[in-house]
Amino acid sequence: MNIPLNFRQVEILLAVADTGSTAAASRALYTSQPSVSLAISRCEEVFGQKLFIRIPGHGMELTPFGQHKVAQLRELEKQARWVLSGGEGTPEFLNLGVFSTLGPRYAPQLVRRFLDTRPDAEVRILEGDLQTLFDWLSGGRIDLALLYDFGIPSDFVITPLMAAEPYALLPRGHRLAQQPSVHAKDLAQEPIILMNLPRSRGYFLSLLQNARVPVRVAHETGSIEMLRSMVANGFGVGLLATDLPDGPCYDGSPVIRVPLDGRPPQHQVALAHRSTALKRPITQAFTAFAEAYFSLPP
Repeated sequence: MNIPLNFRQVEILLAVADTGSTAAASRALYTSQPSVSLAISRCEEVFGQKLFIRIPGHGMELTPFGQHKVAQLRELEKQARWVLSGGEGTPEFLNLGVFSTLGPRYAPQLVRRFLDTRPDAEVRILEGDLQTLFDWLSGGRIDLALLYDFGIPSDFVITPLMAAEPYALLPRGHRLAQQPSVHAKDLAQEPIILMNLPRSRGYFLSLLQNARVPVRVAHETGSIEMLRSMVANGFGVGLLATDLPDGPCYDGSPVIRVPLDGRPPQHQVALAHRSTALKRPITQAFTAFAEAYFSLPP
């Protein structure tokens, strides 16, 4: 049987899907942009439908048909990687997406311990904000996502792992720092340093807006360590949900963690996946391992 596409053409197609443009894909693969365009045209010729919508000024966006085909080709890529590496049987390869503020706290140790029990497996960790992880799950770029369970589309399956309780961060010497807990209405009267990642921003704002006082956002950042350091140096107060060990910021300045009073909305650290993902044994094994890992005492 004649195979109408080669691995290079598939690799180019997936690179365009990941980067959103032929120019970015050509840079990532060290090839020319005309070669990328030619490969996409060939793929669309073989499949008989458009895979991308070309939007001037915004690059390439997958069509619904393109999303379906890209998801299938990612599975093919995993199997090809396994076969070419000399593996036999079912491919033991997993793409794990991790929420960028949550990943450093849990993902490296979780994956390391899993691989210690499954030396035949390979796990690739990819970081992104929540919306990016949802897009990657839908497009098949990742098999599982480690994230918080707020705002997750209903077509994904959720496996809860542990409670995530939001808390306040205060500089040493702050008037609220010695209290056993702090109420949202008191926190909302302070200049706020806010995580500005998609969906995260709205979640933390909702904790303060329930206090029914105007919220003054002094600074925004996408980095937990930047937020901690700005709080420690007196630029405002902050909110986080990632359960970090107590300790100084990068510059050595102390920051005080104080629980929120009342009953803030409870969320979970969770794994999300498409309904078809658990058909693969490695996905089942990793999910079970993660449930056991997060059930252990700290």
